[in-house]
Amino acid sequence: MSRAIAISGKGGTGKTTIAALAINHLLLRGEKPILAVDADPNSNLNVLLGVELSSTIGSTRESFSEMIHRGEVPAGMPKQDLLEMQIEQVLVEGKDFDLLAMGRGEGPGCYCAINNMLRTFLDRISRDYKYVVIDNEAGMEHLSRRTTIGVDEMLIISDPSPRGIDTAQRIKKLAEEMKLEVRASHLVISRMEGEFSDDLKAAVSSAGMELAGIVPYDPEISRRDAAGEPLLGMSPEFPAQKAVGRILDDVLCEVSKKNVS
Repeated sequence: MSRAIAISGKGGTGKTTIAALAINHLLLRGEKPILAVDADPNSNLNVLLGVELSSTIGSTRESFSEMIHRGEVPAGMPKQDLLEMQIEQVLVEGKDFDLLAMGRGEGPGCYCAINNMLRTFLDRISRDYKYVVIDNEAGMEHLSRRTTIGVDEMLIISDPSPRGIDTAQRIKKLAEEMKLEVRASHLVISRMEGEFSDDLKAAVSSAGMELAGIVPYDPEISRRDAAGEPLLGMSPEFPAQKAVGRILDDVLCEVSKKNVS
């Protein structure tokens, strides 16, 4: 059975970095194959994973809608089969992982039927992977439209500030209000420098969220970003990679204990 891990948070908190480090950690553990889903229109997960991106599901959905509108669907070919053929061309295949980029949201018009076909396809292919790691946007559009699979664990990323933690709490409440299929949510504080202050401790306590861990500021991440180097293959000895690995191991271990009990 596939396990889905979503990384969420407002822009600028480092969630795409943590998504890439999470994928790297799972690969270091030998957990493969992995499906990486870039569900944030503004993110660049492919760059951090070191792969080229030619197209997105969003652009494929648009072109498919136009094809239907113009009556260009080949006679005798089911629309579901044609859409799946086009989406398979969007799938970026790596050595131990594949990547799907969701792209931007929908344009004007009704996409209900196309989204239903997308959901059917994504739900089916997700079963072929041991883990699905989703780099999600704060608004959770793709999750709300049910065009990604259900989530076992959601890591909500915050910067090291009371305001950031308050935003993380609102993201968690948004998921609950939307009745999304998220089995557990965890708070992660990213890019931490210095001590864990009393103000931060108070903010975490008042937010009522489980703190899964703290990811420190890591100069190696900044160096790689400046040099345009991917995070895939990063040594587990670097502070940020080590912290993300510890958080992920703890979260997944907790899931295993719950499943056993």
